[in-house]
Amino acid sequence: MKNLILLLFFLIFISCNNQSNNTAVAPKNDLYKEVQTGGVKIIAIETPKGKFNIWTKSIGNNPKIKLLLLNGGPGATHEYFECFENFMLPEDVELIYYDQLGCGLSDNPKDTSMWDLGRFVEEVEQVRVALNLNKDNFYLLGHSWGGILAMQYALKYQQNLKGLIISNMMSSCPAYGRYAQEVLAPQFDPKILDTIRQIEAAGDFQNPKYMELLLPNFYAKHICRFPVDKWPEPVSRSFAKINQSLYVTMQGPSEFGIGGNLIAWDVSKELSNIKTPTLTIGGKHDTMDPEHMKWMSTQVQNGRFLLCTEGSHMSMYDDQKNFFPGLIQFIKEVDGGLFKGTINN
Repeated sequence: MKNLILLLFFLIFISCNNQSNNTAVAPKNDLYKEVQTGGVKIIAIETPKGKFNIWTKSIGNNPKIKLLLLNGGPGATHEYFECFENFMLPEDVELIYYDQLGCGLSDNPKDTSMWDLGRFVEEVEQVRVALNLNKDNFYLLGHSWGGILAMQYALKYQQNLKGLIISNMMSSCPAYGRYAQEVLAPQFDPKILDTIRQIEAAGDFQNPKYMELLLPNFYAKHICRFPVDKWPEPVSRSFAKINQSLYVTMQGPSEFGIGGNLIAWDVSKELSNIKTPTLTIGGKHDTMDPEHMKWMSTQVQNGRFLLCTEGSHMSMYDDQKNFFPGLIQFIKEVDGGLFKGTINN
């Protein structure tokens, strides 16, 4: 009888132990409190034309460093920023992808009156609020057209920013137009440039010859310095999805300067109002004048310039060895209270 009781105790112990081993343990932070979406958050924004949905996605988790990325174009998508994951996530920088209204996975109202800089600034502010970004964690990086948007946002809402990065964008569209005409255009073979000029003068931008000449002679030299058929896949994927209505309305149809509703945009005399620690990034082969971007860093109150010596407009791809270490150093120094740019009072 005694042996039978001992056997029963042993069997009960084994059974309990097996049940314990087969029971899943909930994560410490209890991910099951709500449905997980891989960091995707759809934000409903208010506009003069009603409510629209904006797509965002957070990757990583750092309460102190959240980097919101503003894509260029205008009208491209967040996708060409995907290379940031390789460099920024190991440095514990939380990335936030964001397709602006009319771009990528966000709503497209198909209304050209919505392609307005002031309205985009208010959109960024609504996205900031929805994502709980603030002066203790909010880093804003704007590339190309996104740089225009970032500068304009900072001039109105810099109290919400911890750090500002203006990547590959000048502070004056008229100055950009002059640089394109006086510096970039003369680098073309004269015969090729003449053909391009004739096409532009005729307004024949749909002529296949236009892009046939621009791709090897302009894009592969000043946009992304690889043969176009070897461009990084995220770049090609993003550019293939550009909203042409948005692009032409704001940028204009020509690749030499800006001819859309941004044609007169110029905040070069307002940069001194920006107190937020600021990094300006330029590429030696950029469509934008790197000397102007260096000058910008001296006009803000606390700025630094990063030159990508091998880079063009997409320096995050064709000069990664300069782009990312410089960007990471800036963010880390600002986060640690160690940033010492060129102090301009």
